[in-house]
Amino acid sequence: MAESLKSPAAGGPRGLRAWVGQTVLYGLFALAVGVFSHWPPYRHLAADLALIKLSLVHTGKPVGDCRPLTPEELAKLPPNMRAPVQCPRERSPVTVELDIDGAPVVRAEAAPSGLARDGASAIYRRIPVRAGDRQISVRLRDDVRSEGFAYRLERRVHLAPAQVLVIDFDTEKGGITLQ
Repeated sequence: MAESLKSPAAGGPRGLRAWVGQTVLYGLFALAVGVFSHWPPYRHLAADLALIKLSLVHTGKPVGDCRPLTPEELAKLPPNMRAPVQCPRERSPVTVELDIDGAPVVRAEAAPSGLARDGASAIYRRIPVRAGDRQISVRLRDDVRSEGFAYRLERRVHLAPAQVLVIDFDTEKGGITLQ
């Protein structure tokens, strides 16, 4: 009866078998992870393709101008709300057009985010193209009060196979950027 109460980890033959079995199972698991991390091979693009990512997050201009409030309008407001100028919160939608080699590829308009439509507009497109020289033309409008596009970029780029070109908007760099 005393022998049946002994634990297998006490150093008996059952304890050694448990250690060997656990080592074999961990080894098989590591082998499976190693095999499936290299097989089957994964390609995010075909060998002769490059990728253009249009990824913009931009806040449009306000939809209207600020206007001064009259003394009567100010008197109707609570004391803590008496700003002499009233400005609209709503922002303009952002419109983007992308042409590659003279052909229109993307025509998109993104509404501003937020309940008051006062947040940034976001546009994301993934465009696979043949590698080689490409003429890129990007136009962006962020103000409903003006006609035409406020920002433009035209550039000839060489895309290597599997290269990723990101089209972005950076106000600090002056507008549309290619990375």
